[in-house]
Amino acid sequence: MADEKKAYQPIGVFDSGFGGLTVLKELVKELPEHDFIYLGDNARAPYGSRSYETVYEYTLECVKHLFDMGCHLVVLACNTASAKALRTIQQKDLPKIAPTKRVLGVIRPTTELIGNYSKSKHVGVLGTSGTVSSGSYLVEIEKFFPDLKVYQEACPMWVPLIENNEMDNEGADFFIKKHVDHLMQQQSKIDAVILGCTHYPLILNKIKDYLPAQVAVLSQGSIVAQGLKNYLNRHPEMEMNCSKGGAVTFFTTDLSETFDNAASLFYGSAVKSNHLAL
Repeated sequence: MADEKKAYQPIGVFDSGFGGLTVLKELVKELPEHDFIYLGDNARAPYGSRSYETVYEYTLECVKHLFDMGCHLVVLACNTASAKALRTIQQKDLPKIAPTKRVLGVIRPTTELIGNYSKSKHVGVLGTSGTVSSGSYLVEIEKFFPDLKVYQEACPMWVPLIENNEMDNEGADFFIKKHVDHLMQQQSKIDAVILGCTHYPLILNKIKDYLPAQVAVLSQGSIVAQGLKNYLNRHPEMEMNCSKGGAVTFFTTDLSETFDNAASLFYGSAVKSNHLAL
């Protein structure tokens, strides 16, 4: 039994709450043979309005828990954590606490591709207030496509509408249209948009309804999944440290029953979680 436990080395997927489940869904689809552990820090969500220091502290604590559960590789399936904590964890903490382990985020994979979808050289980002104010998308896109002009729009009402399953109401349409219009009013030549929040795939069709037909929309889940697959192909030493039993396990820092009821909306199938006490 001890050998079996030691051999269990899942890929960790972390989010402040539910949104990362849309990424996990695509990861499982792309890498069905791998084991995954999902950890949602629902008890302390949302992260978007919290300071850099608090997001970093919470994220690092949860990453350490995933390491303790056997993960050698953790994906921060949360834009706020990727924006406010990833770089510090990679540069400051991993060399000291886990030099052979890796933590990846969701911002870089989409920023590596966005320029391929734009002919006008004008692109947009729709995200939470925390992600937009961090400027992380501006910094990352600049690295890969310095000739692009980037326009951002914070959409603070979208996550509450989605988490309360109010996406199909007229009130939701008002706020979706409002922020899409605000983005396009900044620059009518925008022809590619990144959904900078893992909740937003649940309203993807509505977002597209209010964008001009020619605008390409990049949703993170499938891009992050393909990016992780490519990463493992390039890093066989990390691939060897990922167990392959096809198991998916869910943890939440809040009440399991509460998590399970909402999680199925994001994951697309029933979820049975375990409680993790911090």
